[in-house]
Amino acid sequence: MRTLLVYPEFPDTFWSFKHALRFIGKKASSPPLGLLTIAAMLPPEWPKRLVDMNVESLRDEDINWADLVMISAMVVQRSSAREVIQRCKTAGKRVVAGGPLFSAEWAKFPEVDHLVLGEGEVTLPRFLDDLGRGQPQSIYPAQEYADLKTTPVPLWGLAKVSAYDSLSIQYSRGCPYHCEFCNVTALFGHRPRTKSADQIIAELDAMYYGVGWRRNIFFVDDNFIGNRRQIKDEILPALIDWRRGKRGCSFITEASINLADDPELMSMMREAGFVSVFVGIETPEEESLLESHKTQNVRRDLLESVRRLQRFGLQVMGGFIVGFDNDPPTIFQRQIEFIQRSGIVTAMVGLLQAPYGTPLYERLAAEGRLLDEMSGDNTDGNTNIIPKMGLQALREGYQRILREIYSPQGFYERVKNFLDHYEPPRIRVPIQKDELAAFFKAVWELGILGEERREFWALLIRTLLKYPKKFVHAVTLAVYGFHFRQVARASEQGMG
Repeated sequence: MRTLLVYPEFPDTFWSFKHALRFIGKKASSPPLGLLTIAAMLPPEWPKRLVDMNVESLRDEDINWADLVMISAMVVQRSSAREVIQRCKTAGKRVVAGGPLFSAEWAKFPEVDHLVLGEGEVTLPRFLDDLGRGQPQSIYPAQEYADLKTTPVPLWGLAKVSAYDSLSIQYSRGCPYHCEFCNVTALFGHRPRTKSADQIIAELDAMYYGVGWRRNIFFVDDNFIGNRRQIKDEILPALIDWRRGKRGCSFITEASINLADDPELMSMMREAGFVSVFVGIETPEEESLLESHKTQNVRRDLLESVRRLQRFGLQVMGGFIVGFDNDPPTIFQRQIEFIQRSGIVTAMVGLLQAPYGTPLYERLAAEGRLLDEMSGDNTDGNTNIIPKMGLQALREGYQRILREIYSPQGFYERVKNFLDHYEPPRIRVPIQKDELAAFFKAVWELGILGEERREFWALLIRTLLKYPKKFVHAVTLAVYGFHFRQVARASEQGMG
């Protein structure tokens, strides 16, 4: 069967990096790892075509070519997914849908022919077997967790990789923690399930040798260190060995804050090529951390934990939330002060939301405190809960945070703070032509036309004088700031 795999369009969000990517001539952050993995599970003789609507348009001729259309999406892609489904159904095509959006909201998509829910390694083979017998069912529910040892290498050859800033790889699914607001464990459970070191190396080889990839690679695990023993004994030694003699391919991942408690682990990650880690810090208010069962963050100096990661060469991207029941009126100023003092340049601040299937959703539903469906965008200023502090007070405080941390003065002060504490790893990453072009675009748009031109030049001169080896980081972060300001302003306008 001619199979069209479609990834719907993302709105302009914090993590889209849309306004920053145009500086380096890229169209999207990363290709759809899930769909490329699903493609590798389909019969090899089936012709396949991938359309990622974040880098190219979905044409009528693509739809007409297909016998089967497969769609995967996250909640934030809901609107685009509906449009794709409607176009395909109008064209008389059979539509198969899966991924986080449909696994959570399958009942809202009765027009989809076949809903393949949960993890594809489990439910897709059942669908394919039934399809081969001419008896496919309308819904394939998630009944068990997948053994990741069966996950194939994604078909990277289907993706237009030159359009992306990074490629993705997944080592594990599941997280050992019980954060009330997080739907990771609702989807994937508490016991981290992992791939072997051989699988990881095979996937890296497919990127490095198969499609000639030399840029960032994002380990998209929700908690990379969930199985710490295997990470130390197998995965990191394999990564360290794989990177010998290679140029490029820096690694990014997500991990819990207690990574900062393990110097050996941080050292190994630095040697393996990790340069950045996203950490869910959430809030400096300990009562709110206890409320949300974010136990790994309590009874610790969060600021010192961040600094320790930075000293080990790991740039910290931080997630922050306001709107907890225990948040006091001072929480907005406390968040601002923590973010500024920590030097977390990529600080994603969002209103508390309750994803379907989480303990928070169940609790607030029982209390009658749920609003309409959540947008799936962490930073658009919307929420599907009724906060105890009142929705108006929450939104006003949230707008204040965004205005201060992403104003030119606040943002550039934070970049300088970060550079003062950051010890960059010694990784040979050759500067590419698009990055040189990005520098000149930054000079023009930020240093000459931009409202932040005074702060921009002050940062570059200071960095050249004090930390010349960190100059590339300074320019890159300045471009990030441009993107974050656009998103913050759009969020404020959306809230009125």
